[in-house]
Amino acid sequence: MKATRRTVRLELAEPLRISRSTMSARDAVWLTVEHDGLHGHGEAVTSVYYGLGTETLERLLADVPLARYADPESALEALRAGRLAGDAPPAVTAAVEAALLDLVGKRAGSPVHRLLGAAAPPVAATARTLGICAPLHAAAQARRLAAAGFEVLKVKAGTPDPEEDIERVRVIRDAAPGTRLLLDPNGAWTPARAPELLARFADLGVEAVEQPLAPGDPEALAALAERSPLPVVADEDAVGLDDVRRLAGRVHGVNVKLAKCGGVHAALRIAEAVEGSGTALMLGCLTASTLGLAPAVHLADRARWADLDGHLLLAHDPWTGIGGADGFVRAPDRPGLGVEEVAA
Repeated sequence: MKATRRTVRLELAEPLRISRSTMSARDAVWLTVEHDGLHGHGEAVTSVYYGLGTETLERLLADVPLARYADPESALEALRAGRLAGDAPPAVTAAVEAALLDLVGKRAGSPVHRLLGAAAPPVAATARTLGICAPLHAAAQARRLAAAGFEVLKVKAGTPDPEEDIERVRVIRDAAPGTRLLLDPNGAWTPARAPELLARFADLGVEAVEQPLAPGDPEALAALAERSPLPVVADEDAVGLDDVRRLAGRVHGVNVKLAKCGGVHAALRIAEAVEGSGTALMLGCLTASTLGLAPAVHLADRARWADLDGHLLLAHDPWTGIGGADGFVRAPDRPGLGVEEVAA
């Protein structure tokens, strides 16, 4: 097999502000694996939070010895056994697995979701993220998105003055009264203040709150969830399988991002670990193209909440195939990941 890489810049349609940073663009490294005239594609994106810069991603993806394997099936087996990518970061493993799954599916004439056991292409109402911004802008965004068909809005929070967040949620609720609201402070709340804030946002009709406390103290997060008036979903405190096992049954949900846990196979192991525990799955993402989002969309039928809108935040998505502009992402029924690069 032959592997090649290409790096592109993904610009956001507008800067996305969260509690710890503001982002306007990020780089994506595309991995293409070729075998017998067919090509499989995967994507890894840079992340300041996870310490993955462009050069690091390029180097790590180049170091994966795909050429050793005669076919993508054997490479995929080696990857999942930990023999191919070794101790590479989860984002690298996820991108390699995506490219191999895409290629395996094309060789078999089967979409990825069918390879994973789904009888029909998964369809999910995806949350659409609203960054920290002025209330009037938030209200206009919410009104536009609700009119387009979005049923779930995810509101970023965690400003120094929580009253700003409360006011923004209030105007969003008024502007789009029929939508479900999720809240994400990205770990900005203190344990002392969090119970009061959870109660106030519950009164505003928020459905669930993601990672209210700073990561690093999962016991505190579990204790908060035990007395919370609305569901608490772990994100930064639920990186991989071991983290999730510690929190299963103690928080109401875990946000599974393929770039965070290591890919589709790792996500399925997490789903198995929380089954029957009372902890539900949220499928999340980083801001990425359709290529980066597609593997998770093929898993979307397994999640209570889908937050798979990273491609919708871009000024230009260089890939197509999973939809989302109407509020619903759909796994393609074409072989492999089922996505196509948009002609420049």
